[in-house]
Amino acid sequence: MSQQNDTGTAAEEPVFPTVREVDAGAPLRWIGRGIGDFRACPIPSLFYGFCFAAMGLLVTMVFEHAYEYTAAMTSGFLLVGPFLAMGLYEISRRHEEGQTCALLPTLTVWRRNAGNIGIFAVVLGVVFLVWARASLVIFALFYTNELPNLSGFLNQLVTLENLEFLLVYFSVGLLFACIVFAASVISVPLMLDRNQDAISSMLASIGALARNPGAMVVWASLIVILTIIGFLSFHLGLVVLMPIVGHASWHAYRDLVAPAGDAPPPTGAR
Repeated sequence: MSQQNDTGTAAEEPVFPTVREVDAGAPLRWIGRGIGDFRACPIPSLFYGFCFAAMGLLVTMVFEHAYEYTAAMTSGFLLVGPFLAMGLYEISRRHEEGQTCALLPTLTVWRRNAGNIGIFAVVLGVVFLVWARASLVIFALFYTNELPNLSGFLNQLVTLENLEFLLVYFSVGLLFACIVFAASVISVPLMLDRNQDAISSMLASIGALARNPGAMVVWASLIVILTIIGFLSFHLGLVVLMPIVGHASWHAYRDLVAPAGDAPPPTGAR
């Protein structure tokens, strides 16, 4: 049965998407295209960039003397990034189709598939809450030094004090990050673009990771590196870098998922 999309035109029922293989250098091309979208639509992109920077600044200010919460909240910042970047995906989609770079239509883009995006948001929220609790437990069990302020804590990280704590903390954090990355690498753009359900979108995202491990490692590394640069630049870098990552994520989706209606490639085809 067909249904009508938000433009009033008939749309086919979504089918499970076909995931394509890409080479390990693809993430660099996605970043390049993301920069192109940022340059073409700077004002709406910067709006979201300032939102990301404000969030990072707020986290740092509120938890300046409670670094155990800062670590969890900063990790949560990365966990909910795909959800917060929906407006950037819409900017890239509109630019791709030759539409105007308007901010207002991107603010309510979630309405296009509100139910499934809500399910995905709940999943991310649950993962974040579990990680935040796990973070506190790890601090309680393994952190042995006197509790410093945030700058003192960062200094201990750099000097590799409390090595046992660092190994446990980052191992557990990496596990949560891998779970979220696998489920979210293409899921939100897929839900917005094709009205796909949340479960199928997350399964397709996991499939994209399984089929392209090399490219996904490069892509995840780029996201982490750019985010760290943004935080280390007193959050100012987030204003530009987060919109670029968001735009690039849209192009990652475009490369990793075959257009609707395309036949699956023959077995063994690349």
